[in-house]
Amino acid sequence: METFCAFLLLAAGSTLTSAQNPTGSLMYPYGTSQGDRKNDKIDDGSSAEITISTPFTFYGKPYRSLYVNNNGVVSFGVRVAQYTPDPFPLSGGSPFVAPYWADVDNRKGGDIFWRQSQDPSLLRCCTEDINKYFPGVPFTAVWAFVATWDRVYYYGSTSSKVNTFQAVLTTNRQISFIVLNYSSIQWTTGTASGGNAATGLGGTPAQAGFDSGDKKNYYNIPSSRTADIINIGRTTNVGVPGRWVFQVDEFVVPAPTESVDCAL
Repeated sequence: METFCAFLLLAAGSTLTSAQNPTGSLMYPYGTSQGDRKNDKIDDGSSAEITISTPFTFYGKPYRSLYVNNNGVVSFGVRVAQYTPDPFPLSGGSPFVAPYWADVDNRKGGDIFWRQSQDPSLLRCCTEDINKYFPGVPFTAVWAFVATWDRVYYYGSTSSKVNTFQAVLTTNRQISFIVLNYSSIQWTTGTASGGNAATGLGGTPAQAGFDSGDKKNYYNIPSSRTADIINIGRTTNVGVPGRWVFQVDEFVVPAPTESVDCAL
């Protein structure tokens, strides 16, 4: 079963451009040839409200629509234009998933792709991964939503540094998971958040994790809003550097963080 999922990712890499699915990447297949749509190139913009075909239960509440926000957030019920991240839980009570909440500027370069899917190959891959990481949870995916920030720049950039990361939401109609994938992280901060134009570092760095909006169920991935978030691609809670996976229909304490030196 594990081989099929690896084959799917590698096969997608052979049919897409390398920008859309680098060979050997943890990223689930994405790009226009996968049927993805793209956000407009607007500073602090977002998608229109996206009606989803299968409700996604996020801490006891089923959501039937969402937004993909340019600044590294998938949100429920409200757009998120804020570019400097706050730690979770948020005072405003907005529920969202933040693979990498920071000041993205896709006007300078990069794309934000998204799609919902019931494609059997994608669902099989989601099912295999969740079964591998959560063997005690009976799960067969019936729906998935894939949002990908591909080679995106930071606001005020004078460099060529770009980030590529992804959020995948999947459910069997009762149990819900999010998968956060990090392909390449080269910057943490835009200049409006105090970052350096030439390095994309400093200031208030990116936040990663999720917030249910109820001030009880939330998780800050370690190193969020610190300089060390640049190394999120070396960390994991499922034994695979660059990938974080959470069950989010109810609160489950995440596994201990693992950090891997990629040079070893």
